[in-house]
Amino acid sequence: MTDSTPGPTGYAYLDAARRPLAFAHRGGATHPELVGLENTLTAFRHAAALGYVYLETDVHATRDGVLLAFHDAVLDRVSDTSGGVVDATYDEISRVRIGGRERIPTLEELFDALPHARFNIDLKSAAAVPLLARLIEERQAHDQVLVGSFSHRRINRFRRLTGGRVPTSAAPLEVLAFRCLPSGRLADLLTRRRVAALQVPHRRGPVTVTTRGLVHRAHRAGKHVHSWTVDDPDEMIVLLDRGVDGLMTDRTDILRDVLVQRGQWEGPR
Repeated sequence: MTDSTPGPTGYAYLDAARRPLAFAHRGGATHPELVGLENTLTAFRHAAALGYVYLETDVHATRDGVLLAFHDAVLDRVSDTSGGVVDATYDEISRVRIGGRERIPTLEELFDALPHARFNIDLKSAAAVPLLARLIEERQAHDQVLVGSFSHRRINRFRRLTGGRVPTSAAPLEVLAFRCLPSGRLADLLTRRRVAALQVPHRRGPVTVTTRGLVHRAHRAGKHVHSWTVDDPDEMIVLLDRGVDGLMTDRTDILRDVLVQRGQWEGPR
């Protein structure tokens, strides 16, 4: 292991591909061909056709317990309908259209449509936690997903339900431990060795989050560092030179071009 490269994490999801991992955030939400179609089957298929294996999505649960690949708690911003996701049944959701034409996919539909993809899943609601744990178990998809949440309660409940078999990213206070403590190994102990990856913004306001120090401490503890959501090519290069293990982007075309130029793209050209 070097300062710029962590050793094996023990999770096939993270160890099966050469770093850096390229994540299509919401399928590539602002790719010129996909504007207004984030988190749709069209967007995810578009990313897969570009060569992306790692696809990022969010999950909510409907009132009757169906997992949706959808970011917002309400339908208003991207669809032709208003109202809260949690208040709607799947039958009602099935009639909603994103961008005026695309259905909101269920997570099962996403798994079925792209069986060889790996999914980075952000738990957006408490109701989604047991449903996601059960779906992963039913499909034996433990090596196909990495799960995270901004909520400590949600991610810790998911970890308990899955018994540590699914890699998870750090919740905010866990990130803080790796950001502020002098040793990555100490942060690993403090977080009970439950963190497989730190998924963090490059900056938060005036504060640089993805520093060389953070990358070094994470790598010393055998953790990945993935930065989100990076759409500028110069910023991508800065972070890649800093040693990050993955980048999430809405501009799947730009990240692909940068990685091709650096000889770090594994997909078709």
